[in-house]
Amino acid sequence: MPLAPANGIELYYETHGDPADPALLLVNGFSSQILGWFEGFREQLAERGRFVVSFDNRDVGLSTHLDGVEVDLAAVTKAFAAGTAMPPVPYTMSTFGDDAVDLLDHLGIPAAHIAGVSMGGMIVQQMAIDHPQRVLSMTSIMSTTGERGYFEATPEAMAALTAPWPTDREGFIAAGVASRKISASRRYFDPDSAAKLQADSYDRMFYPEGLDRQMAAVRGSGHRAEGLRNLGVPTLVVHGREDPLIMPNGGERTAELVPGANLLLVGDMGHDLPKPQWPIIIDAIISHTAHADSRP
Repeated sequence: MPLAPANGIELYYETHGDPADPALLLVNGFSSQILGWFEGFREQLAERGRFVVSFDNRDVGLSTHLDGVEVDLAAVTKAFAAGTAMPPVPYTMSTFGDDAVDLLDHLGIPAAHIAGVSMGGMIVQQMAIDHPQRVLSMTSIMSTTGERGYFEATPEAMAALTAPWPTDREGFIAAGVASRKISASRRYFDPDSAAKLQADSYDRMFYPEGLDRQMAAVRGSGHRAEGLRNLGVPTLVVHGREDPLIMPNGGERTAELVPGANLLLVGDMGHDLPKPQWPIIIDAIISHTAHADSRP
C-alpha cells in the first residue's frame, strides 16, 4: 500500500500517467476518499499528458486517523457563525496543505499544478498562499474563500451534509444516496452510481470519527481573502451554476479576489463531478495548466 510520510502522519496516495509529464495534484473534499476523484476522471487527465497524483486527506480513507483527538465542533460552528474568537481546532487548511507539500517531496516533485474540489478547493487555495513556489497553477472547483458571506448553502443541503452517518452498511448507502441527490447535478444524478460510490467508500474505510475534525478545520481556519488578493499563482475557478451546497457566489468571489483568475461557471452542474460534464472540466484543467507559467 503506497504511503508517504507527511507532516508527522502518513498519506495513502495513487498515481496515474507518466512521471515525466507535468504533475497535477488532486485534493479531495470533506469526508471524501480518493474514490471521489473517479478512476476514469484521473485516467483521462493522465491520457492528456499529466502525471496525476491523488491521495486520502488525513482523517479519512487509508491515511492516518487521529484517533481520540477531541474537538468541540458545536463551539467552532458557533464562533464561525458569530465571527467571534475561534476555539482550538486539531488542524487547519494550512495543515492539509503542508501534508500535500510533503507528499510532493516524497515523490520528488519540486512544483505541481494543484486542483481541489469543495474542501479540497479550500486546501489548494491555502497551499498556493503558503507555498507559492511549489505551485505551477491552481484550480479551485466548487469551493469558496472561507468568508462567512460566501459560505451559503440551502438549508436542505447543509442538513444533509452535517447529519450523522448511519453505522450499518445499508443505512450508510441509503443516506449517502439521499444526500447526493440533494447536492448533485439534478440533470445527471444517477442513484445507481451514487450507491456504488457510497458502498465502495464504506467497504474501503468507514471512519466517521474524523468528520468532526475535518469540519472543524473548514469552519475554524479563518478566511483566505487577503492571501488570495495577493496571490501570484495562475488560477482557474470552476463552479456549478446549480450548486446548492456552496452557492455559485463562492466561486465568483474566489475568482474576484485572485488577480487574473479565470472563472468557468458550468450549467447543469451541482456540487459534484457529473460524468457528462467531464469533457468540459477536463478540457478546462488541461488548457489552464498548459498555459500556466512554468515555475522552478
